[in-house]
Amino acid sequence: MSRSRTAMLAALALVAGASGTALAVVPGDPGIAAIPCTVAYTVQNQWDTGFTANVTVTNNSAAKTSWSVKWAYAGNQQITNGWNAKITQSGTAVTANNETYNGTLPNGGSVSFGFQASYSGTNAVPTTFTLDGVTCNVDSGGGTPTDPGTPTDPGTPSTKVDNPYAGAKVYVNPEWSAKAAAETGGSRISNQPTGVWLDRIAAIEGVGSGMGLRDHLDAALAQKGSGEEVVQLVVYDLPGRDCAALASNGELGPTEIDKYKTQFIDPIAAILADSKYASLRIVTTIEIDSLPNLVTNTGSRPTATAACDTMKANGNYVKGVGYALDKLGAIPNVYNYIDAGHHGWLGWDDNFAPAAQLFYEAANAEGATVDDVHGFITNTANYSALKENNFTINDSVNGTSVRQSKWVDWNRYVDELSYAQAFRTQLVSTGFRSTIGMLIDTSRNGWGGTARPTGPGATTSVDTYVDGGRYDRRIHIGNWCNQSGAGLGERPQAAPAAGIDAYVWMKPPGESDGSSSAIPNDEGKGFDRMCDPTYTGNPRNGNNMSGALAGAPLSGHWFSAQFQQLMQNAYPPL
Repeated sequence: MSRSRTAMLAALALVAGASGTALAVVPGDPGIAAIPCTVAYTVQNQWDTGFTANVTVTNNSAAKTSWSVKWAYAGNQQITNGWNAKITQSGTAVTANNETYNGTLPNGGSVSFGFQASYSGTNAVPTTFTLDGVTCNVDSGGGTPTDPGTPTDPGTPSTKVDNPYAGAKVYVNPEWSAKAAAETGGSRISNQPTGVWLDRIAAIEGVGSGMGLRDHLDAALAQKGSGEEVVQLVVYDLPGRDCAALASNGELGPTEIDKYKTQFIDPIAAILADSKYASLRIVTTIEIDSLPNLVTNTGSRPTATAACDTMKANGNYVKGVGYALDKLGAIPNVYNYIDAGHHGWLGWDDNFAPAAQLFYEAANAEGATVDDVHGFITNTANYSALKENNFTINDSVNGTSVRQSKWVDWNRYVDELSYAQAFRTQLVSTGFRSTIGMLIDTSRNGWGGTARPTGPGATTSVDTYVDGGRYDRRIHIGNWCNQSGAGLGERPQAAPAAGIDAYVWMKPPGESDGSSSAIPNDEGKGFDRMCDPTYTGNPRNGNNMSGALAGAPLSGHWFSAQFQQLMQNAYPPL
């Protein structure tokens, strides 16, 4: 990204010489050639017979359209699988070549990839790495499980990395953690990182006795120690917010774009820009649901709402997202990820490319550029299965395509992983940087427990085949509120698959999607019948039952029954 390159050049502007004098370094100077590239090799997890590791390469020489990183092991380490690079090994020698989607490596740019390997005896970190045959400096700050590395000055800004989650811990919100730990069995997951939701202006300072943004950032610094730390924020208070779902309506009216800018985004940006927090990697999820609503719930579509038509006409969703991207993207250690719905929302042909085009429009509004977008996030606060293993979009039953089943309904995708990877490609072809990464919220899409199918359904018809085999047990893929039968999904992890920066729990498990009945409140949250278990539906869910749990509180409030269900149905199991 252009700001990353600027930051790198600024950091190299003065290099102390052996005599203590300052040497000016400019592009093309011999001084910069002395640091052609830097490699950070981090062992993330290690056990008796194996380990996982992450490698981040920073290029300080001429821009590249492809790259090759090589190193050799001193022991018997053997790589068994990898991600975000094509990794081969011959004896002790390892070669990692770029994938088609991450070959571009600008001056000052970084790229990360990871792998799993076996070993016995000593797992020594390689001492020499090359980038396209040129020897790189080795960053000793990454450390290993037995060597924590060199402490980092908490006030020192760091250059943006390709994947902020690589080699980093992720902030555990003490407020959510305490609620989880207070539940029977909750201590099994209470140490997991979750998103901090800034869903109204008051949340910046803290609602009541709750923690505000600075409180969370200070707590993150305390958790950080000598390593890297990611803090996950959900920025969520657009004017006329979430125009198709009353449960998540917000405090700002459709025309209050100026208030959104000056009383919400500007104060957040001022806090995040404080040099005290410069060593944190701050990941922002930008305005979930709203832009996708402009694609599917406007105009002549049967799912259209008057509120969404209003927001499309006044342009305040696009303006608000653009403004947030511009202000937050200007901060060197902030990584913006735009919400990209989920496969059961934007996976159809008439939604897929138009959504990417709308996101591109927003990324270039109000002073923003694509350089302000580090990636996209899918399935935020939703339930779509990560990977359906019992059927694919290419299957057919008795000559009928899976796409014609009632569940798939002509969608091109059957799960979030395939959708996120394909949508990433679409976004790049639309004009976003080839370095963008995807996040997938797996907080509630595990669908385990006794109802989890163990194989494909019967081949009586395409519907029995799909319905009998699908992990996602919702009544309809359009159901979104406090879904009965849901379970925790994959635990948060960095770089789990090609093009995916991380699986995250952006929606804190146990926090309600909306109330089962109308509850008076001062949070601007309405009552959406999709949260009522007796509701028989609307065109957005094919006029099916809502599938919602009974007894739910307002959105964002603690819902103990849901939390217990999520743990019971977790997959992988707890």
